[in-house]
Amino acid sequence: YNLESTFPTDGSQFDQLFVDGEVITLGHLDVEVLHTPGHTPACVSYYIEDAVFVGDTLFMPDYGTARADFPNGSAQTLYQSIRKILALPETTRMFVGHDYKSPTRDHFAWETSVIEQRRNNIHVKDGVSQADFVAMREARDATLAVPKLLLPAIQVNVRAGQMPPAEDNGKCYLKIPLTVKS
Repeated sequence: YNLESTFPTDGSQFDQLFVDGEVITLGHLDVEVLHTPGHTPACVSYYIEDAVFVGDTLFMPDYGTARADFPNGSAQTLYQSIRKILALPETTRMFVGHDYKSPTRDHFAWETSVIEQRRNNIHVKDGVSQADFVAMREARDATLAVPKLLLPAIQVNVRAGQMPPAEDNGKCYLKIPLTVKS
């Protein structure tokens, strides 16, 4: 995106950076940060008492798992992150970041459990090897379109929610990179 030469690459544009296993206090709750990359390299899950919030790493068991073809995503790393989540106690409640409703379900859902995922996740239930998961995930991801807002989101996310600096004409721009073939 042709980031300016002064753009910070050390994370200093963010208020707080967390590390895997760090415990942060939110009111009276202790929140354990679980680094769960794969969908993107910066994905985290939050483990609070008897619940884990997994963002886009896992979906409801009848829908499967997140794609891993975003910039610096990795199906292999995603599998390892999912196994890390599924190693939590079986009774751990799991809250997914969003739901797409599978063809077999006519309602949105947001809560499942570790044991339900281990038994029923269509992509990564117990018994699915890393090699099989990676092959499935990479083949499926190759058929998916790039989300409409991915490129603008990357440019704002890398700046901790701020717009890029104004250019010579005083306007900010979100850019779309092109490769021109001659």
